[in-house]
Amino acid sequence: MALRRRRVGVLFGGVSSEHEISLLSARSVMQVMDREMYLIVPIGITKEGEWLTQGDPMNTLVGKAEEDRKAVKTRIKALTTAHTLPNPFPQVDVVFPLLHGPFGEDGTVQGLLEMAGIPYVGAGVLASALGMDKAFMKRVFREQGLPVAQFAVIRRQEWETKREAAFETSGIPDLPLFVKPANGGSSMGITKVRRAKELPGALEEAFRYDLKVVLEEAIEGREIECSVLGNDDPQVSLPGEIVYSREFYDYEAKYLDSRTRLVAPVALDPALVSHLQALSAAAFRAIDCSGMARVDFFLRHADQKVFISEINTIPGFTPVSMFPRLWEATGIGFSELVDRLIQLGLERYASKTGFKGL
Repeated sequence: MALRRRRVGVLFGGVSSEHEISLLSARSVMQVMDREMYLIVPIGITKEGEWLTQGDPMNTLVGKAEEDRKAVKTRIKALTTAHTLPNPFPQVDVVFPLLHGPFGEDGTVQGLLEMAGIPYVGAGVLASALGMDKAFMKRVFREQGLPVAQFAVIRRQEWETKREAAFETSGIPDLPLFVKPANGGSSMGITKVRRAKELPGALEEAFRYDLKVVLEEAIEGREIECSVLGNDDPQVSLPGEIVYSREFYDYEAKYLDSRTRLVAPVALDPALVSHLQALSAAAFRAIDCSGMARVDFFLRHADQKVFISEINTIPGFTPVSMFPRLWEATGIGFSELVDRLIQLGLERYASKTGFKGL
């Protein structure tokens, strides 16, 4: 008797500025999923927040079936009572969220899934929120004794009402520095500031994306990344390196510049590899992460000191993304990686609830 295929809801799109990257990630994941084990249930979210659960959500979102959009859309509505939560999900056994950025990677969708009682792939509410908010992420890392660059935080209200005071009290790092939205991804809204006169414009740009901005010491060095996989006992991949020719690894360097290279794995001293892997696991545990993450580092040219840049709880799964490439270099192919992530999501749900019926 053949086993029933698990129904996997692949969730993509969303209202964040990383909508298009989410579509690319979802396409890549759905292409490698084992169709004998899984029945794929695509779930799309438009840029306006409309949920597409019928027809072909992927084609609808990329504009190939616009005529179907009004017929298939559903919207999450406000709670009508204190005890009723509309469930926007079709019948699925587990959800694979591939929503990058706010309203997807920040704990909001994870909270909805928790309330709906649906297992899902990846980090929980707390880890997702910490992983998205660079200010709190760095504070947690620093409290845990993990190496982070000097940083400061300015809120938009402070900037708009008392600019001079905001500069005086925030402990801004010396120039050069990076100005970035506290919540965001794909290098959206990030500026490298070399001269003081550039700072106001950089802040205005970052405040387009968030109410809170991080000003971070610019580390001149190499950008190294490790992928993490697991729940209570995470595995860490071999490290890789981002090699780019622009001023920094911005959106264009990530997705548009053909000169950008991803070296996976990168040849490093074995002791340094072990150090990076240990820091990756420590960062993963520091925010109580689960399932998957990619940890980004700076390796300073001057003294080879390592700094943790950030942790990404829903890393990219596009054809050029480092997360699957590093696991392939470590010995886990893309299809096997997706299968492991689904199983880790189900295991986490079972361990939390004691439910064994899936």
